[in-house]
Amino acid sequence: MRRMRVAAVCGAAVVTAVGGVAPAAGTPGAVRGAEAVRGAEVGLAYHGSAGIVGERVDVRFTPHNHGAAAVPDSVVRIRWSQPLEEGQTLPARCAPEGDRAVRCRVGRLGAHDTGERIGLRVRLREAPTEVLLEFDPVGSDGTVDESRAAAERQRVLVLDTGDTYYF
Repeated sequence: MRRMRVAAVCGAAVVTAVGGVAPAAGTPGAVRGAEAVRGAEVGLAYHGSAGIVGERVDVRFTPHNHGAAAVPDSVVRIRWSQPLEEGQTLPARCAPEGDRAVRCRVGRLGAHDTGERIGLRVRLREAPTEVLLEFDPVGSDGTVDESRAAAERQRVLVLDTGDTYYF
């Protein structure tokens, strides 16, 4: 139990140090991704855990819409600071994008709704001592608006300590 508390505190400190986003007002611990949908605000956030095991990174997260408007279909791009090994088997809703990213279809999220949990187990080309994960919103047209993504990006730094980091 002590190990999990230490990992959570260290993980929160590390996320803050590398430019984590402040929680949304009225939403404890949420990292926001907001866009206008029919004049209402959508607040997308991803809560979960990540850990390094050898050359593998295990990531589990659940998408949340903290906003007042439904999202008809959403996608998240997860980028790793280290290149991924080629030819991996990913969950059916996820697909590789280049050598350092994976896109996962989150699906429809109603207002103040929680989506289905997504679990990824990816292998990196080399065993890392740390890896930075970046969660970016993907627009309805399938593209990432880099100026918007930079403002809404959720970052998690995972160290090879044997601990699980929560975000």
